[in-house]
Amino acid sequence: METSSSDHAYPAHWEADVVLRDGGTARIRPITTGDARRLVSFYEQVSDESKYYRFFAPYPRLSDRDVHRFTHHDYVDRVGLAVTVGGEFIATVRYDRIDAEGLPASAPADEAEVAFLVQDAHQGRGVASALLEHIAAVARERGIRRFAAEVLPANSKMIKVFRDAGYTQRRSFEDGSVRLTLDLEPTAESLAVQRGREQRAEARSVQRLLAPGSVAVVGTGRAPGGVGRTVLRSLAAGGFTGRLYAVNSAFPEERAEIDGIPAFRSVALTGAPVDLAVLAVPAERVPEAVADCGGHGVQGLVVLSAGYAESGPEGRARQRELVRQARSYGMRIIGPNAFGIINTADAVRLNASLAPDPPDRGRIGLFTQSGAIGIALLAGLHRRGAGLSSFVSAGNRADVSGNDILQYWYEDPDTDVALLYLESIGNPRKFTRLARRTAAVKPVVVVKGARHSGSEPPGHAVPATRIPDSTVSALFRQAGVIRVDTVTELVDAGLLLASQPLPAGPRVAILGNSESLGLLTYDACLTEGLRPLPPRDLTTAATPADFRAALATALADPVCDAVVVTAIPHVGEVGALDHTDGGALGAALREAVGGAQVKPVAVVHVEIGGLAEALSEPAPGPEPASGAQVPAPASGAPAPEPAPEPASGARAPEPEAPVVPRRIPAYPAAERAVRALAEAVGYAQWRRQIAEPGKIPEFLDDAIDESAAAELIATLLDGARDPHGIPLSAEDTHGLLALYGIPVCPVLPAPGPDEAVAAAGGLGYPVALKTTAPHLRHRSDLGGVRLDLADEAQLRLAYRELTETLGTPAELRPVVQAMAPRGVDTVIRAAIDAAAGAVLSFGLAGAPSELLGDLAHRLVPATDRDAAELIRSIRTAPLLFGWRGSAPVDTPALEELLLRVSRLVDDHPEIVSVALEPVVVAAHGLSVLGASVRLAPPPARDDLGPRRLPSY
Repeated sequence: METSSSDHAYPAHWEADVVLRDGGTARIRPITTGDARRLVSFYEQVSDESKYYRFFAPYPRLSDRDVHRFTHHDYVDRVGLAVTVGGEFIATVRYDRIDAEGLPASAPADEAEVAFLVQDAHQGRGVASALLEHIAAVARERGIRRFAAEVLPANSKMIKVFRDAGYTQRRSFEDGSVRLTLDLEPTAESLAVQRGREQRAEARSVQRLLAPGSVAVVGTGRAPGGVGRTVLRSLAAGGFTGRLYAVNSAFPEERAEIDGIPAFRSVALTGAPVDLAVLAVPAERVPEAVADCGGHGVQGLVVLSAGYAESGPEGRARQRELVRQARSYGMRIIGPNAFGIINTADAVRLNASLAPDPPDRGRIGLFTQSGAIGIALLAGLHRRGAGLSSFVSAGNRADVSGNDILQYWYEDPDTDVALLYLESIGNPRKFTRLARRTAAVKPVVVVKGARHSGSEPPGHAVPATRIPDSTVSALFRQAGVIRVDTVTELVDAGLLLASQPLPAGPRVAILGNSESLGLLTYDACLTEGLRPLPPRDLTTAATPADFRAALATALADPVCDAVVVTAIPHVGEVGALDHTDGGALGAALREAVGGAQVKPVAVVHVEIGGLAEALSEPAPGPEPASGAQVPAPASGAPAPEPAPEPASGARAPEPEAPVVPRRIPAYPAAERAVRALAEAVGYAQWRRQIAEPGKIPEFLDDAIDESAAAELIATLLDGARDPHGIPLSAEDTHGLLALYGIPVCPVLPAPGPDEAVAAAGGLGYPVALKTTAPHLRHRSDLGGVRLDLADEAQLRLAYRELTETLGTPAELRPVVQAMAPRGVDTVIRAAIDAAAGAVLSFGLAGAPSELLGDLAHRLVPATDRDAAELIRSIRTAPLLFGWRGSAPVDTPALEELLLRVSRLVDDHPEIVSVALEPVVVAAHGLSVLGASVRLAPPPARDDLGPRRLPSY
């Protein structure tokens, strides 16, 4: 990047890659003094009409003075940004700070005049909208709070850009032009607009990769075999509906085709549009191939080549350069080190992968970061008769990631269930947001690899995260994500969710011809927290007709929400086992289910040949929508309204379509079937809960002084230089918490017995004597806490015993505190993780949380529902609700305290950690006996800034 002669250093952090409305990429960066040629060339390609809209008069060319003005900025009061593709400008935006009279000004003036110019060929791609987001973020960084813009009334496109941005705005008509004023403070509407545009753009960018009209395989071998030739053969054998090209720079000039497919020495020589290129060349030749593709207008790349970040620092640098080069041409990348992509839609039939057995068409979307795991998952799904809608193996996921695929699946009508194998999450905060939105309409099932290694997998350059894996699981649950432990469980859950409706509750009917297998299923249901009904034994002599009748009865029974069928080989009249009756049994079960199924059914079978195949056989017509699309209504929820009757004289309705039986998932073990069913029950419950989302109670606002807290935090942080932050003193901690209605019981230092007695006299007996030395803090088991000291004599005795057994007063740092009402000791914490955001945690103090890790977690800001779930989701929760005859504690007070802590850290990102320990919750009220707070400069919030692609 060229250097600038401006007064301030070049702001490299303003550079960003963005995805535009049509799915292509572009780069936004500050304009520098070295951009004069690019600016002139850009302006020459703008139409006279667009120039007139920009300058309000004919303006055919830029003068030398104009060029100097538009390329020289101080990056504070005068800022210009450009959008580039292939290194050339396609759009510019500029702001100039002005005073109340509209004249050039400097800070503290907080208004700026802004103007845009977009090349006509790139209008309609969302370029101006993306530029507005970025120039607004720059302006806010420089202390500008408002933009003013003069727009001609005929310039409807630009007026719409401002109007649709979601910012608070005012409009007036002056001197023949429209004057718009935008307040740049982000609003809920502007954030929603930004995220909506992000979703549509990123989904479109993935769609361009998965539904190309033409594909070139670069690196197709001249001889059979090899990666490129294998992919080309897969594309042809899969019936790809578009055009195929084989590309290899080593092809002889006279070679016109390979395997019946047109062959060329470069993409440019094809002489026709190429939408997608699959690169299967050595890593050192990839830059040449990317340049060839970019120059020809290829929209996206699948890079199968290895030798990138997974190979070490040199490969990591090569990977960064690959991404930079591809994005400069507006292309997105899957890979490098990818396994390939698949789209089974009839209109596409794309198999650009190395998969030996391509999947059938189905309703499951599959994303993996590992080629080996991808092969295993494809084989497992294929073996069990499940089909896919799409498959993406991202390899090192240097560009396209699981977040992008979620954006695509969210609105993909062909995908009912999303399955993901992840080894790293580059942006956990965004992933949680996208997963929650997607899970609200279709199940998202995730298996997370590399959970305990402490480092990212080879090739994955991701931000470090300090949150433990158990916290990640809790945050997934909060977002509605179904997290499983193994790829086998991923397939098990996916099969059931893709083919069965969601259960209305946890009640499970069990029926079958094996009493023992039924009991195993019953036990598994109890283990998974389900409510099984007593198993119904049909005896080993049961025929397929008996199974059909029993299943139909169970499905019609209102006392159950799901059915598990267990089956062993039929025992004939002579006692011989029949291992081959699977086809007849499968047909009977599918007949019992019928086409109007409202309850999920799973089958557990042992050694019955042909049963799984019969149950998974594709239906003769379009398969009914799965539970992912039509969840079972909650108990008491209104049922869908019936279709209206046709009016008199109206055309007679079409004949009813034949009943189409569903596929029924089959499992070789009861535990696997029940675990998949339990995940469906939990997910269905989450879907019902989000229909009525929680809220932050308004009563909190009356007890909170947000501005005073902000002033105190600013004062405490003033001059702090440690990037890791500063711990607050007890006095400052108590003062800050008090501003949010969180009183902390006072503690008084007791450096000697006389001081302890004086402190107790001021607080009032009974009191507690505690050590505050770090190695003894909260360690009552070591004798560092003495409670219920009723008078001076007991206090002096406790002080002497404490110092004689544990150390000197200087080592122990004793304090005296008034006794709180008896109750249950709990702990509340909130911490900021740079990647995941603020996390609120709750548990019982001492061994339950510290030794057993019995903590519950929720993302901040927490709602009233989150607070209630926090205290009920720990394993030791019964101790709060009257376990073994004890008095229940004041859980409403505890929930309110959780909400206050959540609000505190949400309002003030400078608070990087809060710990309240212990919080003694009594039958009426609670007491916060200890508290600590740590402050640090607020971390950057990428999820609240303008749209940008990650750069690792």
